[in-house]
Amino acid sequence: MEISEEPPTSAVFIDNCHFSQVIFINMEKFYVPGGDITCYYTLTENIIPRGKDWVGIFRVGWKTTREYYTFMWAPLPSDSHRHTTAQQQIQFKACYLPQDDEYYQFCYIDQDGMVRGASVPFQFRVETEDDILVVAPQEQLEEIELQNQNLHKENEKLKANCASLQKQNSHLQEELKKTQELQNTLASLRSNMEKLELELNFLRKENTHLKRLDDGRGTELHQLKEQIRSVTSDKEGLETSLKTTLDHLDQLQQQNEKLRKELEEQKCLFQILQEKMKEADEENRQLRENSGRLLRRLSQAKEASSSSVASQAPVQAPEVGGLLFGNPYCAAGANLGAGAAAIASTKKCYMVNEVCPEDTLTSQYKAQVQSHLLKCPFCSETFEKSTDKVLFAHMLCHVLE
Repeated sequence: MEISEEPPTSAVFIDNCHFSQVIFINMEKFYVPGGDITCYYTLTENIIPRGKDWVGIFRVGWKTTREYYTFMWAPLPSDSHRHTTAQQQIQFKACYLPQDDEYYQFCYIDQDGMVRGASVPFQFRVETEDDILVVAPQEQLEEIELQNQNLHKENEKLKANCASLQKQNSHLQEELKKTQELQNTLASLRSNMEKLELELNFLRKENTHLKRLDDGRGTELHQLKEQIRSVTSDKEGLETSLKTTLDHLDQLQQQNEKLRKELEEQKCLFQILQEKMKEADEENRQLRENSGRLLRRLSQAKEASSSSVASQAPVQAPEVGGLLFGNPYCAAGANLGAGAAAIASTKKCYMVNEVCPEDTLTSQYKAQVQSHLLKCPFCSETFEKSTDKVLFAHMLCHVLE
């Protein structure tokens, strides 16, 4: 017998149990102590045996199935006898049986802990002489016969009552099935309710957690609003600054456009100056060439003049009272005086060291000198043509101002 596992029991009282679904048969009034006993029972059609059904030995007077003395698991019937009335048996070992002479009975308990059948009471003791049938006189026999007849009538009545009770039992079985279904539904509802309670508790905890988070988020939201206000204020300041910068940029763009136009004008003027510089360079080159030719001619003229003065001195007849050949110093002095006068009357251009004829007008002389000068178109300052690069640098300063 396996006793390591407790059988399924119930706190339902005996008054609410059904004892007709399992019928115990071949019962003995007395079982000899110290020996194994066999319990015989029959399963009716009103019960469906299950794996956790069990048969227990209860002391008479028990109230709930938790008060068993010992138990054995009820074997399941074979497949061929599962849907028919079948006789079953269970053997209880002597070591687990009661040792007193109290009255006990077998009870069949299903896996829900409900009683489905109970046997007549029995004892664990040796049968004594008091239990032997005693032969009674005829009168007593007649009286017993009469009692038997009465008992037979009562038995008939009991049978009728039993049939009625069976009908009631069938009705009760139907009600039991409905009750069982209701109990199953109730158990399902209880299970669902427990699940819902667990979910409710979880939701409550989650709600508490969310409230805490909401409080924290409220603080964060307030901080974010303050930050948004600060950022909005900074944004407005930046927009104002940006607008001012854009206005200033527009002004700078307008000034830039003006400067660009001025630069274009300066570029045009610079190009004009470059052209003029090219022309001035060309004129300077030509003037240098002319100046070189004039210098060569003047040098030739000087050489010719000096040679002609020496070779063309006329031989005059001596004056009265003079020397035959005259005074050479006088003639020479006269010629020197004439040469000095010629040289003194000559005009020299200091720009190119050219000597102008004596009859050259002053205006012509000035024009000759001005032809070797260049004038700045910005400030009218004059520069020698030989220093044209200085003039160009001077004009570039005016452009860059």
